[in-house]
Amino acid sequence: MGSRNLELIFDRVGHFGRYQIFIYFTCAFQNISCGIHYLASVFMTVFPKHTCRPPGNVSRILFHNISLWRLDDVWTLFPTGRDDYVVVQLQDGEVWELTGCYRFRRDNNSSLDYDYIGHKSGFPCLDGFIYDKSKWDNTVVTQWNLVCNREWFAKLIQPTFMVGVLLGALAFGYLSDRVGRRPVLWSTSIGMDLFGIATAFTFDYYSFMLARFLLAVVASGYLVVVFVYVTEFIGMKARTWASIQIHSFFAIGTMVVALTGYLVRTWRIYQIILSTVTLPFALCCWMVPETPFWLLSEGRYEEAQVVVDQMAKWNRASPCNLSELLSLDLYGAGGDKPSEVKKYNLVDLFYDWNIGTRTLIVWLVWFTGCLGFYCFSLNSVNLGGNEYLNLFLMGAVEIPAYIFICLGMDIVGRRNILVLSLISGALCCGVIMLIPKNYYIWSVVATMAGKFAIGSAFGLIYLYTAELYPTMIRTQAVGSGSMVCRVGSIIAPFCIYLSSVWIFMPQLFTGTLAFVSGLLTLKLPETLGKPLATTWKEATELDVEKDSSSSKLFPTTSQSDVGENGSD
Repeated sequence: MGSRNLELIFDRVGHFGRYQIFIYFTCAFQNISCGIHYLASVFMTVFPKHTCRPPGNVSRILFHNISLWRLDDVWTLFPTGRDDYVVVQLQDGEVWELTGCYRFRRDNNSSLDYDYIGHKSGFPCLDGFIYDKSKWDNTVVTQWNLVCNREWFAKLIQPTFMVGVLLGALAFGYLSDRVGRRPVLWSTSIGMDLFGIATAFTFDYYSFMLARFLLAVVASGYLVVVFVYVTEFIGMKARTWASIQIHSFFAIGTMVVALTGYLVRTWRIYQIILSTVTLPFALCCWMVPETPFWLLSEGRYEEAQVVVDQMAKWNRASPCNLSELLSLDLYGAGGDKPSEVKKYNLVDLFYDWNIGTRTLIVWLVWFTGCLGFYCFSLNSVNLGGNEYLNLFLMGAVEIPAYIFICLGMDIVGRRNILVLSLISGALCCGVIMLIPKNYYIWSVVATMAGKFAIGSAFGLIYLYTAELYPTMIRTQAVGSGSMVCRVGSIIAPFCIYLSSVWIFMPQLFTGTLAFVSGLLTLKLPETLGKPLATTWKEATELDVEKDSSSSKLFPTTSQSDVGENGSD
């Protein structure tokens, strides 16, 4: 039973009728939540200006030659560096110098001059810190004093989240192929609501990290499975646009984070609002069925017939009898259960030499796309201006990128657009390195162009991976790719730290990987206009068709044996 027969189902009941539209937008709406949680920490972990709290009530404040009466007034003058300090005089007459991480008591209390050359004693910030609340009233950093020698706790928040994303991609990709797409969509979507709200009510740093880690696991699981789910529910005529544009909802999530961060300045309320944005999905998720592709691959023909009948009814199409259309024996001796269904795992992604090479190249593209995606996003804080507007634009620029690849894929194919996006991203990295530091506008333009190019590649690789592998291993292929790409997202913050070695080190690293990935992508087969593969034979035949098209220029020996070596 090949995919060419399965595509006949959509010819009969509709490729993107009312039923698929309902399923698509229901699942895509919840994908907004993934975009929200992936970037929510951008504002929760803001490092505000801070200084040590003095060990008593302050009577007078001095910053350079400016005398103040309230410490809150000093933040408009306080620089981002830590070389400067604030001089305060307490009500008991003691004079202290306050820095970001230490405080010093002057032995000579008679001098309130800013510059002091006498003896002074240093002390840690035992009384806590005073934070600049002009932008945020409260963040995770200020909640648990994650500054100075505890700063690395805050810097672990996003990498730890991405470790959870990595594990979730692998675990739920495997479970989706084992138990079905529907149970995974249910459990992960409900898990996002529960763990997202639970994060806002955590009582210490460690419970916060645990809740965020579990949130990452389920969010990643949903993100991986939903692409496979909509791919298997929508016919070939609408699959390209539907699968790619689901990324736009992730981008909308990014913009929701920027808008919520601008309006809400307390991290707990901020987290609660973000976690309840897609709560209405819980009211509709019970209506989401299992995909006919998965049911048929498991031999559950009667259940597949029920789903197809429901699809035909919603789409006002004529009934579709699977037993006639696909020549199935629905009521054979085996009943609704197949005699034996082989289970697949990650090792099967290296089914033979060609499939193994394909897997390694696809993994490299996943890694490069995610690394570049987050490097450009994290580096947006250096663009200057309003940070909320910057993040909003970083999400908004993805939407035209996805429209671009949807238009291009149907004209020149998936592989060629992917190659163009990767090479363009590499070129943008090179251009950024050549722009003088004073040309701020051009740097912004080049950075946004790079995000556009890498975002196009990152959005396309989900669909392309799903089309390169057969049904029984498809979710694990996407899940493993997502797992590899999350390694890139974990490395991305450390890649940004390399700018202290050389300011353009992130661009050099990202650009080199993008260029190499673009060249290797030329070895992958084209999937434009091809039905989804359901067997290894059909998957390997993609390479045969690629080789046969090139054999018109370079004749070779018979290649038909390549497909014969694969078994269902």
